Amino acid sequence: MSGDNTLKEVIGRLDKAMSSLEDAVDARLERDREFVDSDAEVQRMNADRARLAQEIDKSEARAQRLEEVNREVSRRLVTAMETIRAVLDR
Repeated sequence: MSGDNTLKEVIGRLDKAMSSLEDAVDARLERDREFVDSDAEVQRMNADRARLAQEIDKSEARAQRLEEVNREVSRRLVTAMETIRAVLDR
């Protein structure tokens, strides 16, 4: 009978150990999934960052062109006003 109790205890400990191992494997798999999810999120963020950087570059180039056009329009307006003053002064 003592052998039966010992065997039952050993089997009980083995069941506990197996259960602990399964829990540890499940936890590890969950961490790995979270890591993959985090890695995918970082990749999406990097892609967004690159896209936003391109949009900023385009906007800055457009702003530069608009500034140049604004200066040219201003110069032409000054010339036109001077011409009108000269005609009126005659």
